[in-house]
Amino acid sequence: MAFTPLHDRVLVRRVEGDEKTAGGLIIPDSAKEKPAEGLVVAVGAGAKDDDGDRIAMDVKEGDKILFGKWSGTEITVDGEEMLIMKESDIMGILS
Repeated sequence: MAFTPLHDRVLVRRVEGDEKTAGGLIIPDSAKEKPAEGLVVAVGAGAKDDDGDRIAMDVKEGDKILFGKWSGTEITVDGEEMLIMKESDIMGILS
């Protein structure tokens, strides 16, 4: 199933964090925080302004992004957990 977000929404795949601390301790799954980094999988066409013109999206497919801890809605696409969020929930693009 292909999924295309509408308007200014973005489909994001979470990037898993490190499983060890800097000191070498292994972090169990129950103690891990959900990562706030992800890869953009798909983007919508952009929101419309008052005149009906499209506002270009600042992110594109393949961008590595940083987003808020509680941003987005979890969905399952082809058996994989992903997030759908508005572009405004994205804090920045990591390079």
